[in-house]
Amino acid sequence: MQRVKDFAAFLGRSPDLAGFEDVRRYQLHLASRGVGVPTINQTVSTLRFFFKVTLRRHEIVEHTHFIHEPRKLPVVLSVEEVARLLDAAPGLKYKAALSVAYGAGLRANEVVSLKISDIDSKRMIIRVERAKGGKDRNVMLSPSLLDLLRAWWKAPRPQGWLFPGRDPAQPMTTRQLNRACHAAAQVAEIYKRVSLHTLRQSF
Repeated sequence: MQRVKDFAAFLGRSPDLAGFEDVRRYQLHLASRGVGVPTINQTVSTLRFFFKVTLRRHEIVEHTHFIHEPRKLPVVLSVEEVARLLDAAPGLKYKAALSVAYGAGLRANEVVSLKISDIDSKRMIIRVERAKGGKDRNVMLSPSLLDLLRAWWKAPRPQGWLFPGRDPAQPMTTRQLNRACHAAAQVAEIYKRVSLHTLRQSF
């Protein structure tokens, strides 16, 4: 009831006489005072209940709407920033793995789950098994990314997993990959909040 009392104080009269424009003005008043969207919507919910159940004034409820909180834009890196980050990766393996995340738009778990057999150089595709939704999919493989993957493969000649972890029988973990991404961003002096998701958004 406190929210109804606050609304009445704003009106300077009994809320029984309020119209939907009064509710709208009260929303704008709360917003101008810096009240957050969730709190404003809780107030609207209380007032809708008050008018609908207590006063049975359904016409006000029909014209009283909640506020939709604007979605925050994702952090996106410029092409120059991506190049700096990849060049700052701690070693060829991580540079190749981060390049796959960026160049093929893969999630962290998809990158670390790649096997050597998933790279199809003849068809120039990367096969992603059990992607989001449990479905397999193919993504395009660029010539420059293929060259980088070949350079990485020629160095340690991994068997099975494309990016093995400390135990070659197991793949690199997403935690290792994310740490490498954060370390590269720090070395490259990129002060945005960078993650594997950022690389995918920049794809």
